[in-house]
Amino acid sequence: MRKAIRVALVAGMAMAGTMSAAETETTYEILDFADLDGWAEDDHAAALSVFLETCGDMREPDWVSLCAVARETTDARGFFELFFRPVQIGDGKEGLFTGYFEPELDGSLSPSPRYRYPIYRMPSEARDTRPWFTRREILTSGVMEGRGLEIAWVDDPVELFFLQIQGSGRIRLPDGRHLRVGYGGANGQPYRSIGQELVRRGTFDAHQVSAQRIKSWVRSNPFDGQELLYHNPSYVFFREVNEVPAEKGPLGAMNRSITTLRSIAVDPAYTPLGAPVWIEKAGKTPLHRLMIAQDTGSAIKGAQRADIFFGSGDQAGRQAGRLKDPGRLVVFLPIQRAYALLPESVL
Repeated sequence: MRKAIRVALVAGMAMAGTMSAAETETTYEILDFADLDGWAEDDHAAALSVFLETCGDMREPDWVSLCAVARETTDARGFFELFFRPVQIGDGKEGLFTGYFEPELDGSLSPSPRYRYPIYRMPSEARDTRPWFTRREILTSGVMEGRGLEIAWVDDPVELFFLQIQGSGRIRLPDGRHLRVGYGGANGQPYRSIGQELVRRGTFDAHQVSAQRIKSWVRSNPFDGQELLYHNPSYVFFREVNEVPAEKGPLGAMNRSITTLRSIAVDPAYTPLGAPVWIEKAGKTPLHRLMIAQDTGSAIKGAQRADIFFGSGDQAGRQAGRLKDPGRLVVFLPIQRAYALLPESVL
C-alpha cells in the first residue's frame, strides 16, 4: 500500500515470531496503566471501535475470546484494563514515529482536455514478460492505447507518478464521488529514486529533498521534469478497489480499512497485527493515544518503530510528511500472553 506497497502478513503474534527477534536482545517490561501518560483522558471507545475492525481476523484462541468480549462490552476503558497488560518491548533502539497517508487526485472516468493522464490496469502480457517495457516505453510507444485499460484519467502527471510510489489512493471525480484504486502489479523494471538523481545532479542537497520540493521542481521545469520522471523505469499498474467504500480508509495489511489517527503500521516481528498499542509521541505536537496495529511497511522495522496513518488527501500528506519524532510504544497483550514473555526469575 503506501510508500511503495504494503505487504499483507498473518495477524497475531506467534511465540516463535517473537523469539526470532531475541537475537537483538529483545526486552519486555510489564507496566501499569498508571504509567501511561494521558491514558485516563483518551477516547477509549474510539480505540475499541477500531480494534473491532480487525480483531475478528485474529486466529489465536486468546485473541478470539477477547474479540467476542469486545463486541459485547459497554465500558471500553474497563475492557482494556481488565483483559490486557501494557508491555513495553525493546530492542536497544530509540522510538521513532513517522507518518503516512492515502493520496487523493482529481480525475474523471472519461478523458478531456483537463483530465489527460490515464491510470492503467495491468496488461496481460506484462504479467507474463519480466521485465516488461520501461516507464518511457509504456507512455510513449502507444502500447497501451486503444485497449480499454484505462481506469480513470487525472489532471496531473506528477501526482500520478507519486500515486504509483504510494501504491494506492483515491480519485476525486467531478460529481463529488470518489473512486479508490489499489496496487495491481508492476512492469518488473528496477525502481530508481528521482530524489537521489536530483542530488546526484547537484540540483539539491540531500537534506533539501522532499516530495513537495520534487513536485515543484518538475512542474517548474516541464521538459526536464518529464525526463526526470522517465529516470525511474519502474511503472505501477492499478485495480479498482470496490470492496472498500470510498468514505472509509484504505486497506491495511490485515485487508481491512484503516482509520485516521487510530491505525498504525508496526513491525509484526515484535507487535502482533490487530493488537492495541499505546503511543507517546514527542516532538512539536505530542500525541498520546491508544491506536491499533493494523498495517506494516517495508521501512517499519524494530520494536519501537511505527508509522501513523493520517488519512487521505493533501492536508494529510503534509502532516504525514513533516512527522519524524521520538517517543515510545507500549503494546497491549492478553494477560497470560504478557506474563509468558517474562523470564521465570521475574515471576
